[in-house]
Amino acid sequence: MYTIGINTFLFTSPFTNESVKWFSKFAEWGFDTVEIGLEEPWNVDPQLVKQALADAGLGCKTVCAAMGPDRDFRGDEEQQQTSMTYLKALLDFMEIIGAEMLVGPLYSSVGRAEATPKEVYKEQEKTVVGHLKELAAYAADKGLKIALEPLNRFETDFINTCDQAIHLADLVDNDAVRLHLDTFHMNIEEKFQADAIRKAGSRLELLHSCGCDRGIPGNDHIDWISIGQALKDIDFKGQLVIESFTPEVKAIAKAAAIWRDIEASGEDIAVKGLAFLKTV
Repeated sequence: MYTIGINTFLFTSPFTNESVKWFSKFAEWGFDTVEIGLEEPWNVDPQLVKQALADAGLGCKTVCAAMGPDRDFRGDEEQQQTSMTYLKALLDFMEIIGAEMLVGPLYSSVGRAEATPKEVYKEQEKTVVGHLKELAAYAADKGLKIALEPLNRFETDFINTCDQAIHLADLVDNDAVRLHLDTFHMNIEEKFQADAIRKAGSRLELLHSCGCDRGIPGNDHIDWISIGQALKDIDFKGQLVIESFTPEVKAIAKAAAIWRDIEASGEDIAVKGLAFLKTV
């Protein structure tokens, strides 16, 4: 059985000191880990989070970056610097709480999707790679890792597929750079999710796992049997993490285009999703 976690975006955003109240509930439901979606690390006490994790008996291996409009490694100079300051602050936070890997679309703002000419894309790519090299070195010096997540075409035009993420990781050329795939995004962009997982191979350390509509994994049309086999084929040692959203968490619902109830409740997504992922 794989390590299975829950992303905090399902229940709270932005993450604050008060958000640690969810940790005991996540542990009660049976999750091994929590993935913290951390919008403003400067406003959260890492020592308080570390203690809350210990009190709940819950692990935290990954922190998920929230790449808003002002955080963009291919944006203007201010946006690039803002991104670096933010992502390094997340790594500093992680070092204190004992997390291991910074994950998400670290390269650009979520929602920036436009027709980019190839020559412009190549220039953007050079800029992004330069920043990711600096970020990866900063992470490696702390004994941490970063993982690049492809997003679907409606959320970015920069990295949509596993092949593109592998190419970007190759350009950064640092062992601290890993891959992070997501069943929701892959359902849109990959012809066969299992093939993408096999391509990622040993670099894959996180699989965000949710239904094709962001609902309960297993309560959808995704071919979970082939995904499970692909994970076995690559001897997957990472985490399966449920990342979903509900309209109740308004800050993240708008960004994720969640306009209706996908399932009966966030608890349903978490509890039933966990039960299903234990069978993958």
